[in-house]
Amino acid sequence: MKHNRRRILITGAAGFLGSHLCDRFVQEDFHVIGMDNLITGDLDHLSHLFHLPNFEFYHHDVSKFVHVPGDLHYILHFASPASPIDYLKMPIQTLKVGSLGTHHLLGLAKSKNARILVASTSEVYGDPLVSPQHEEYWGNVNPVGPRGVYDEAKRFQEAMTMAYHNSHGLETRIARIFNTFGPRMRLEDGRALPTFISQALHGEPLTVFGDGTQTRSFMYVSDQIEGIWRLLMSDYPLPVNIGNPEEMSLIDLAKEIIQLTGSSSDISFHPLPIDDPKQRQPDIRKAEKLLDWKPVVSRKQGLIETIAYYQNFLQKIPKHN
Repeated sequence: MKHNRRRILITGAAGFLGSHLCDRFVQEDFHVIGMDNLITGDLDHLSHLFHLPNFEFYHHDVSKFVHVPGDLHYILHFASPASPIDYLKMPIQTLKVGSLGTHHLLGLAKSKNARILVASTSEVYGDPLVSPQHEEYWGNVNPVGPRGVYDEAKRFQEAMTMAYHNSHGLETRIARIFNTFGPRMRLEDGRALPTFISQALHGEPLTVFGDGTQTRSFMYVSDQIEGIWRLLMSDYPLPVNIGNPEEMSLIDLAKEIIQLTGSSSDISFHPLPIDDPKQRQPDIRKAEKLLDWKPVVSRKQGLIETIAYYQNFLQKIPKHN
């Protein structure tokens, strides 16, 4: 038995990105401690890891004091509701995990002399006035709008992380994550891509808000995990965009998903939600230069993989007469 494995704590471990990160670090022969309060996570995402000697799971809310016995070398803070449908339903929990949760984990990292990477988001740019968005852009965020609970929680998280870096010399990393998709994203997640796929597979009209000309940049999950891995292992403490710069309109995405699923669905238009960003496109020159990283999976290939995952998932759901 190995006693010298590097130990990593991953919060939000039962979520979409968190569970894929658990897989990656288990494969890299880390001892992985997953932590999640399961308000949006799903233990099924981790069930294949439970028998492994180098994986353990804590059912815990990081907004409360966090204790992990023994050595700890790295922390990945990915705990937070991340889709509008979740953080609009749980605004206070979202603010608490971004503030109190971040504070607790930074304190834990300091006490353990561990390196910590926090999951920030492209939402810190709000409804941007510049495109593509680069890391030095400060954003256009409405702090009291419905999306403010998530946007400002993440902006505070970045500020707190940099304060610990500057005041305590803590090794910190900040990943600004742009739209990512793939297996394990909840069908009822509320974000455009899983919603479109779910509607197409059920033969329902695809719900497009506004006129569909607002843009997003979608990246397959394996590319995101690789970017996060490289950022954690880098020596760069300031925020880095991790996303795919290939921008497309939501109306075009809806049409592409209808075509790839072979669905007979049409498209229905609905009013645009308050503060919905009109553009999302990352400037990834910093990641390319510092991390030697860029996306390698095409959107079409990623969509084919994701649609197949959802088709298989839906076949396993018992049908009730």
